Amino acid sequence: MRVVIFVEEGQQPVEKLMCPVAAVPHMSLRSARALLIALIAMLTLLAFPAADAAAQAQVDLELVVAVDVSLSMDLDEQRLQREGYVAAFRDAETHKAIASGPHGRIVVIYMEWAGPISQSVVIPWTVIDGPQAALAFADRLEALPISRARLTSISSALQFAKGLFASSGAKGIRRVVDVSGDGPNNSGTPVVPVRDELVADGIVINGLPIMLRAATPSFFDLSDLDRYYAECVIGGTGSFMVPVRHIAELKSAIRRKLLLEISGLELGARVVPVQNAPPARAYDCTVGERQWRWYLDRAPN
Repeated sequence: MRVVIFVEEGQQPVEKLMCPVAAVPHMSLRSARALLIALIAMLTLLAFPAADAAAQAQVDLELVVAVDVSLSMDLDEQRLQREGYVAAFRDAETHKAIASGPHGRIVVIYMEWAGPISQSVVIPWTVIDGPQAALAFADRLEALPISRARLTSISSALQFAKGLFASSGAKGIRRVVDVSGDGPNNSGTPVVPVRDELVADGIVINGLPIMLRAATPSFFDLSDLDRYYAECVIGGTGSFMVPVRHIAELKSAIRRKLLLEISGLELGARVVPVQNAPPARAYDCTVGERQWRWYLDRAPN
């Protein structure tokens, strides 16, 4: 008698195993059954890695949208920022950009961030493979409330974003963090080592520095926030930023940035590719931390 085990369709191809039970002298029915169970267990273990790999969707882009909701942004600015992403995912050009990729789909997660302990996922990883999925994502985002929290920790937001990729359930050609903000890192870990850690892991970080008060900055604002993002936040092959200097530009800047990230369109004059930035004097990437320490030292007890 022979024990023949067939691998089910869809699993990793494995040759039929034929165990000549009859050739083993004095093997009882119980022993044969035990051998059969052991062989099935072995084949199951061999098949699982293939099943796990197959379960990962092949996508063109794994995208973390990381949005600043610190108190330095007023409610109107935060609302317009949210509306900008809603409009971008409803835009027909965005749908065309998604369809133009080799796989014709991306996977996106939307998170909000502020201080070192203030990061939250608003919409979990979602595969967008056409207009219907993009519109559903936009509708869901539009219906959810906007959070608000103290401090600005870009470094903590990047660390949180990096950890999210492990749960995307997809294998992307590119992995990108799309980070927006209106101020420098002023709490948590210094931003540069964290930026470098993500870049070393093959993650691209693009930026949307929001500079609505650049002409008349307050104590915590930077008039050269775009340079801060270029020197201290952005990184990776093909990384870029789209500065926003007027509130009327916010929605169009978000749309343009999302299109560039999805499709890799040519960079225009309003977009600053980091790797092509002209050399300049060294920039102090701890300027935000120094501002905050100065404020705390002079605050009334």
